[in-house]
Amino acid sequence: MNLPALEADCSQCAALCCVLLPFDKSEAFAFDKAGGEPCRHLDDCFGCRIHEKLSDCGFKGCIAFDCHGAGQRVVQQVFNGGTWREDPELMSRMGRAFHIMRRIHELLLLLREADRLPLSQAQRKEHAALLKMLAPEAAWTEDSLEAFEVSAAETGVRRFLSGLRDNIGA
Repeated sequence: MNLPALEADCSQCAALCCVLLPFDKSEAFAFDKAGGEPCRHLDDCFGCRIHEKLSDCGFKGCIAFDCHGAGQRVVQQVFNGGTWREDPELMSRMGRAFHIMRRIHELLLLLREADRLPLSQAQRKEHAALLKMLAPEAAWTEDSLEAFEVSAAETGVRRFLSGLRDNIGA
């Protein structure tokens, strides 16, 4: 099974987190920003003007955030390298895809950790089925992401993980 990289590569993204995600002024963020609004520190090439001094500027939340590769996967795979700056109409579509892909990648991370446990043959089979559902052989598309029942997938992964309680410490 060919699982996606679950590490962010911001150079392959279009700063989706810097636009789509809202934040409130707090210890983690120096100002309020609405979801869908580009961060004022975002440059024209999707880079952060203050990246090297995020903590000093009051953006510890940006340092802590990790999309686990969902951003670059949406931009490169689902939208074939297209960006919302080239085509502003893509923003809402990319946003929906990003939110779903983030949830998928978070579930894949949980399953990757579960794979480190001594799983029974039945648990391995269930684990493989969940992975196949979250990382299908065919590449994700806008339509397949929209149709994907992510809540059902989350329920299935939670149920599987709950069944592993006895495996911990084994």
